[in-house]
Amino acid sequence: MVLLEKLKLSKPLVRAMTDAGYLGPKEIQLKTMSRILGGQDVISVAPEGSGKTTAYVLGSLMRLKYGLEEAPRALVLVPDKDHVLAVIERFELLNRNQTIRIVGLYPEAGMESQMDALADGADIVVATPDRARAIYLKLGLNLNKIIIFIVDDAAEIVKRGMQLPVAELARSIVKCQHLVFTEVLHDKLHLLIDQFMIQPALIEVNDLGEPKLETIDQLLYKVPDFKTKVNLLNLLLRDKDVFSKVVVFVNTRLTAEKVFKSLFKYLDKDIAIYKPLFFDHPGFDLIDDFKQTDDTRVLLIADDLKESIQLDGIPFIFHLEIPAEVETFVGRIVKSKPNAEIEQMAISFSTDIELALIKKIELAIGKILPIAELPEDLVIEKDKPKKAIKTTKISQDTETLSGAAFHPKKESNAKDYNYSSREKAKMKFKNR
Repeated sequence: MVLLEKLKLSKPLVRAMTDAGYLGPKEIQLKTMSRILGGQDVISVAPEGSGKTTAYVLGSLMRLKYGLEEAPRALVLVPDKDHVLAVIERFELLNRNQTIRIVGLYPEAGMESQMDALADGADIVVATPDRARAIYLKLGLNLNKIIIFIVDDAAEIVKRGMQLPVAELARSIVKCQHLVFTEVLHDKLHLLIDQFMIQPALIEVNDLGEPKLETIDQLLYKVPDFKTKVNLLNLLLRDKDVFSKVVVFVNTRLTAEKVFKSLFKYLDKDIAIYKPLFFDHPGFDLIDDFKQTDDTRVLLIADDLKESIQLDGIPFIFHLEIPAEVETFVGRIVKSKPNAEIEQMAISFSTDIELALIKKIELAIGKILPIAELPEDLVIEKDKPKKAIKTTKISQDTETLSGAAFHPKKESNAKDYNYSSREKAKMKFKNR
């Protein structure tokens, strides 16, 4: 009954959720459901495991109600095959309406078989952006009936560089509701979704619960790119009195060599590499040797060495790059000795792409990493100015307006059905 009252779901969906073991709605579901059912564009930002997938699955099933339409009415884009299968499993778990047909599209399967499945009938399509775009260009995916366009794990899609197929698919749909679900919202993601979303409601859930671990002091710098990271590191490490002993973590030994060359001209002989690739670079094979020497105050360490480093006694721990494994980061910031003689601080540098990892770290420790302001004299690397894109002015009184980049579809290009691989082959044969 709680679900029925709070989420305003149909009785079959309430029974399906009860049978699946859901005891009550989560916060993200309570905040988004009424807007989804109302047809509004929504950007939902919440950590992993907060119930985002269930929110749009329930919303989609409520809006579709029945199946057996000529073409799909909901398109869900996710980063990879594993996500496709997980979302389909969630739909099948909660869907009590057997007329609603669900089809998954991903690169690992044959394209012809997927086109045939679409031609046989689909109400909901769950796909990776690249495969959905490829089948659409082959006229196998009909988008004319889409009423819900969903991008799940959007930050991961941006991280994998799949913005173009997402934007092209979104602009190919004349008019629909857009739902974007992500763990973190940043500038690069905005560049994507601003192309097709119209006055979306932004809903954020950031409840990390009680602190789970006792950690050393944290500080986070948000920077636009790797070059700016190196500039900031150079700027901070020039203060020898404050940063008297420092370790700097990067992801690979090649990156360590690259950073070493960038810092060496500023730090003279103050810097070394842990187990360097090249014999002519100053380095250490044991962390204790670095702790005991007074000649070297900065040590670069690569995560791909896969070694457990004892960091006690080192005041500053820098993460120039955020490690892919959350456990690796957390293991370095947890207090090993509550009453240690030397206080420690972990300073992390993060680009937009790495913010999703930062969110996972915050969820693991139950704390928000405090953000530091960038120094005024920091040199920020800027991208080259992009050429202006010419746009065609569209009348504002048209009912089919869908974003600033929308252009009316030619009547000759309109289609109201999917082509299977067999039909495509016949058409190709006739053209010959």
